[in-house]
Amino acid sequence: MLSKVAVVLSERLAMFEFGVVCEVFGLDRTADGLPGFDFKVCGAEPGKPLPSTTPGITVTPEYGLEELAKADLVAIPAFPASAFGFDARVVGAIRAASDAGAIVLTVCSGAFLAGAAGLLDGRKCTTHWRYVDQLAAQFPEATVDPDVLFVDEGNLITSAGTAAGIDACLHLVRREIGSSVANAIARRMVVPPQRDGGQRQFIERPVPECTSDSLSSTLQWMSENLELPHTIDDLAARSVMSTRTFARRFAAETGTTPVKWLTNQRVLYAKHLLEDTDEGLEQIAAQAGFGSGALLRHHFQKVVGIAPTEYRRRFGAAEASEQRS
Repeated sequence: MLSKVAVVLSERLAMFEFGVVCEVFGLDRTADGLPGFDFKVCGAEPGKPLPSTTPGITVTPEYGLEELAKADLVAIPAFPASAFGFDARVVGAIRAASDAGAIVLTVCSGAFLAGAAGLLDGRKCTTHWRYVDQLAAQFPEATVDPDVLFVDEGNLITSAGTAAGIDACLHLVRREIGSSVANAIARRMVVPPQRDGGQRQFIERPVPECTSDSLSSTLQWMSENLELPHTIDDLAARSVMSTRTFARRFAAETGTTPVKWLTNQRVLYAKHLLEDTDEGLEQIAAQAGFGSGALLRHHFQKVVGIAPTEYRRRFGAAEASEQRS
């Protein structure tokens, strides 16, 4: 049973991610018939204020690290994803709590502290999309998934940025206590009890930097003429290369194939049209170079993770305006 929750703090914690954990596990909802949590905010030096990433705000943990050993859940909010070292006392306490059977849940860059405790090695995990490459480089034994909102590895749950921490916390409540409790907490928070999709829908895919002058001009031309058909032979001729040399140089310079690069840029352009215009899918498909709404839907779902209509519902300016009115 999930009843004892310890939030472990270190210097320069992120206030929103800390607040997410407090909102789900720290509020007393027993008057609504929901189970209560024995919630403790812990630090290496209880009573000592710790600076946050928000200027002028500090947080003072009331309890010491010994509480982690008693916890069913150890929650780690976000900290700056930088190379500065974590307090060895905090790292050791997290490792010991995990070894004793506690579930460890991280929000956003809190995954770096879990990694410092050795909890990511040989396991799948995630963090905010801006930090996935850094996390993978810093902890090469981990398998970092850049596309998901959270990863459930049993006694380790890692989540992506900001609101994905809400998803992970509610998922854990649903898993350990039941859907009715998770749904009731979500209603109080006025958030969906379970979101679909993943981080892919939030990630911009800009034109990759290219050091080759011949390829740079070709990439620029492709991005300005997405609606036109493009063949490898035509692109190679434009770059004054053989087809084989062009394909090899393209992969070396951009890290992908011409077809995948073009598809991603077309999807990116379609995202902007869905956000900023009220044009139909067939019109957007033609402008983005997909040719048909069916082909647009296929590639958009594959790259972004949700359908174009759902993306427009969430991010379209017209939809947002209707919701505000």
